[in-house]
Amino acid sequence: METIYFAGGCLWGVQAFMQTLPGVITTEAGRANGTTNTINGDYDGYAECVKTEFDPALVSVTQLMAYFFEIIDPCSLNQQGEDVGVKYRTGVYSQNNHHLALARDYIRSQANYAQIVVEVCPLTNYVTSAPEHQDRLTRHPEDYRYCYIPQQLLTKYK
Repeated sequence: METIYFAGGCLWGVQAFMQTLPGVITTEAGRANGTTNTINGDYDGYAECVKTEFDPALVSVTQLMAYFFEIIDPCSLNQQGEDVGVKYRTGVYSQNNHHLALARDYIRSQANYAQIVVEVCPLTNYVTSAPEHQDRLTRHPEDYRYCYIPQQLLTKYK
């Protein structure tokens, strides 16, 4: 198993989507690359993200990037849907430099986009989200109304 982290706006929808993908084993809602070891009210520069454990024999980082690009606007800076702010930025994080190289290669291959602002960085800090954020849309489907991801994408790969 390998691990990569995807930040794509509100983590509820990103986690619900990632859980449906072939080769994804587990997911966890969290925050990545902040400036502190704990999160306080202003999030200290953290991006909402989903820790994604996957089987590289079943899905590649390049394939995960293609799936990820289905649910984000990669040209939108610090905003996805109605979610606005640095904590909603798009990003791909890993402690595996090969993952980061593959993510950068994928982004470079996307000539159909004007200017992609998805950050690709080493994971420097990660904090697990509170229990109420884990699997939120599964436990509270009524909260889907807050999600920017089209509902058909959340079930596309089930």
